[in-house]
Amino acid sequence: MKRPLAYITAAWSGNEYENAETAARYCRQVYEAGYSPICPVLLTARFLRDAVPQEHKDGIDMARDYLRRSRVLVVCGRTVDETVKNDIATAQRLRITATTLDGILAVKLQGR
Repeated sequence: MKRPLAYITAAWSGNEYENAETAARYCRQVYEAGYSPICPVLLTARFLRDAVPQEHKDGIDMARDYLRRSRVLVVCGRTVDETVKNDIATAQRLRITATTLDGILAVKLQGR
């Protein structure tokens, strides 16, 4: 059975290592719920330099492309910042389902 793509978004801190650890934990939970997680924080932070304006823009463009290919947007964490708001607005415009990590996990528990 093919796992649907799930785009992971959150209000990330300024700490790259903390973000990677938190993102990996979110991705694991989404994976265990039956999805294939896509998290730009884990993917692009390893090779793009955010301080370089063109690479920053390319990172945003890549993230939008990942979101377009996803079946669901998963909002993780308790804080909503501008990036999360933009991801939600993009998902709405593209008619991509948006939910929270808690929502994904609640549905998973209902299926047991």
